[in-house]
Amino acid sequence: MRFPDYRPRRLRYNESLRTLIRETQLSISDLIQPLFVRPGRGIREPILSMPGNYRFSVDELIKEIKEIKDRGILAIILFGIPEKKDRLGTDAYAKDGIIQRAVREIKEKVPDIIVITDVCLCEYTDHGHCGIIKGGEVDNDATLPILGEIAVSQVQAGADIVAPSGMMDGGVMAIRKALDAAGFIHIPIMAYSAKYASAFYGPFRDAAESAPMFGDRRGYQMDPANAEEAIREVELDLAEGADIVMVKPALPYLDVIYRVKKAINRPLAAYNVSGEFSMIKAAIERGWLDEKVILEVLTAIKRAGADLILTYFAKEVAAWLNR
Repeated sequence: MRFPDYRPRRLRYNESLRTLIRETQLSISDLIQPLFVRPGRGIREPILSMPGNYRFSVDELIKEIKEIKDRGILAIILFGIPEKKDRLGTDAYAKDGIIQRAVREIKEKVPDIIVITDVCLCEYTDHGHCGIIKGGEVDNDATLPILGEIAVSQVQAGADIVAPSGMMDGGVMAIRKALDAAGFIHIPIMAYSAKYASAFYGPFRDAAESAPMFGDRRGYQMDPANAEEAIREVELDLAEGADIVMVKPALPYLDVIYRVKKAINRPLAAYNVSGEFSMIKAAIERGWLDEKVILEVLTAIKRAGADLILTYFAKEVAAWLNR
């Protein structure tokens, strides 16, 4: 059918028509808000490279989470900045570690919010890498038992979902076995299955104080040039027991999100990472872009196939979607 018999503009005539036939609907329930927590009290420390984001002490974190929940957001993901770091990242699995303390407090004060915890070592090690260092390299297999220990300690504190982000081979299996052995067979794993060695993580590393002290993470995170490899990584994590898989970053990897969603029939998350957030915020603040671009970006991520979107825009966007 061609013009003049078919006129696509007929269904764009007004906002009601456009909404009626809209193919992709962004919802508050799609959004997960990342948050940073550190020791202390009364702390709401601005993250200069991520406008509107903060490192919170636990008491201030509770206030923020109450606001987030009031806007209809169902889930948060927590990243911890410990009081001290060491070569083994022991604060990551300490009973009184910053994440464990925060989770217990959240579950007491805001019990209905879904708490996802990051299972990784980079924020807790003095070298900034995601695993145990032996001979100047990350030792994959020596790291696996520690990942299980971290996950169990977080769930004992009350975490609802654990999210291994270190891209260690066999990491999901190690965590699944550890959780099951501890009686937590009901706890889901959201795996960072296709996590690329991206330059878009810079502001996050400032926020979490997690930049590597030597080398880089290209030996364990994925090459940005590879797409088919993402399918293999996702399939491995699903075989090891992942319940949700993830592509990270989101915006430069929309094609990967699409490919993964076509290849699997499982929930798919995408992480709209700090660099994506900060470059958009900077352009808006300078008047180069309208803030409407935020909804356009998040809609694109969902349109590509993401069921869940981890984004620093979540709280802001939830207020718009509630109007």
